[in-house]
Amino acid sequence: MTLEALIFDVDGTLANTERDGHLVAFNLAFKELGLDWTWSNELYHELLNVTGGQLRIKHYVNKYLPNFEIEDLNAFALKLHQLKTKKYVNIVEQGDMPLRPGVERLFNEARAAGLRLAIATTTTPANVDALITSTLGKEALDWFEVIGAGDVVPNLKPAGDIYHYVLEQMNLDASQCLVFEDSHNGIVSATDANLKTIITVNDYTDTHDFTGAAVILSNLGEPDQPFNLIQGNQTQASYVDVAYLQELHA
Repeated sequence: MTLEALIFDVDGTLANTERDGHLVAFNLAFKELGLDWTWSNELYHELLNVTGGQLRIKHYVNKYLPNFEIEDLNAFALKLHQLKTKKYVNIVEQGDMPLRPGVERLFNEARAAGLRLAIATTTTPANVDALITSTLGKEALDWFEVIGAGDVVPNLKPAGDIYHYVLEQMNLDASQCLVFEDSHNGIVSATDANLKTIITVNDYTDTHDFTGAAVILSNLGEPDQPFNLIQGNQTQASYVDVAYLQELHA
């Protein structure tokens, strides 16, 4: 099988959105609703083990606030998460969320080589739109044949539903694709769909278990900013380009 498509996670993979965006937005939403909650960087690191903002809120309440009285936790989490999403979109639209090294370059090189692009994430469609539009321009949304985001599938990562969905929508076999992820939940999800996965770690995920990854890198790298190979076969490549991906795929 030849390499036909690249599928990208979003949060932590395309940009450091968790630290610089989602955590800030959660705390802003708490403040606006009059909650005396503050999520520290350390606490958020732990909460990221739970995938999906609403589930993360409910997990926090159940584990850390046993005396928190709320009639309908599901409705509360939905309302809070909707407000948090608005805060996040505002942060991103201000242009304060740069893409990680090599991301924009790889998008352009992949498109020039005729590779198909897709997104598979558990973040909301609004968050994806905001990040892509603010960093690459609104027209860049059309670069992605499928944007699998939010609750388009019943089970979030680490379940493999979102990757199965993207493959089905693109009418592709897993062996024709490569996936880009940054977390343990992400690689478990991709592996469930039999997808070969490239990991680019960040501050929240550099200690995660990435068993089964094709390669683990510090980032995608640039010609003048080489990646750090954390795990995988050493090659002549110092940054991720189409030739490197074809070599990994083979």
